[in-house]
Amino acid sequence: MTDDGPMHRGYGRVLLKLGGEMFGGGGVGIDPDVVGTVSRQIADVVADGVEVAIVIGGGNFFRGAELQQRGMERARGDYMAMLGTVMNCLALQDFLEREHGIDTRVMTAITMGQVAEPYIPRRAMRHMEKGRVVIFGAGTGMPYFSTDTTAAQRALEIGCEVVLMAKAVDGVYNADPKTTPDATLFEAITHREVLEQGLKVADATAFSLCMDNHMPILVFNLLEEGNIARAVGGEKIGTLVSTPAAPPA
Repeated sequence: MTDDGPMHRGYGRVLLKLGGEMFGGGGVGIDPDVVGTVSRQIADVVADGVEVAIVIGGGNFFRGAELQQRGMERARGDYMAMLGTVMNCLALQDFLEREHGIDTRVMTAITMGQVAEPYIPRRAMRHMEKGRVVIFGAGTGMPYFSTDTTAAQRALEIGCEVVLMAKAVDGVYNADPKTTPDATLFEAITHREVLEQGLKVADATAFSLCMDNHMPILVFNLLEEGNIARAVGGEKIGTLVSTPAAPPA
C-alpha cells in the first residue's frame, strides 16, 4: 500500500471481481470488445506495480439458481456455471498475455490440469509477488456459493487489501437506479447497513464474510474507462463499504 498524503490511499494488492454478464456484453457468450477493454484497464494497473488477483462470474453462460427454476437440480446447475467461469478466465488470460504481454495464471477450484493450475493459496501469493496476474475460476468449487463469496474468501486468504467489485452502475444506491431515477448514491456505507437495508449489491454471504473480517469492498462502475486504475489509486469513486475497527478497550 502506498500513501501519498492525507487525501490519497492506494492499494498494493487487490482482488478484482468481474461479473460474467459484462463479459457477454449483455448476451450469451463472450464479447471480445468488452474483454479487450477490461484487459487494457488491468494492464494499466499492473504496469504501476500493483498485485492483481481476479474472480470472474459465469452469468454470461449459466446461472445455477436460474437453471433450478427451470427444473434442474441446483447443485448440478451450479457446477455447470463454474465451468462457465473458467471459459471467461481463459478469455481474459488470452487478452492479457497476447495484447499486453502480461504473465498470468488461471487457478481453479475444480481440478482441470490441462487448462489451469489447482487453487493453492501460497502458490497464488507467490505468483502475485512475481508480478503475475492470477485469475481464479470455478468459484469456490462448491454449489450454493456465489462468485461474490468466492471473491471475498480469496481476498482474505491471499492477503488482499480490498475487494474491487466492478459493476455496470456507479456504486451502491438506496434503490435500483434503473427503476428509480432519483435513487441516492452512497459514497460510503458499512457492511451491516448494506445487509440491514437489503441493498442488492452482491451476495449477502460475501458481505457478511467481509464484515466479520474487516475487508473493505469498493463498488464502482467498470464501464467507465480508467476506473480500475482510479479505484486502485484510492480516488473517490463509487461506494466504499467498510466496517470501522472497534475502539480499544
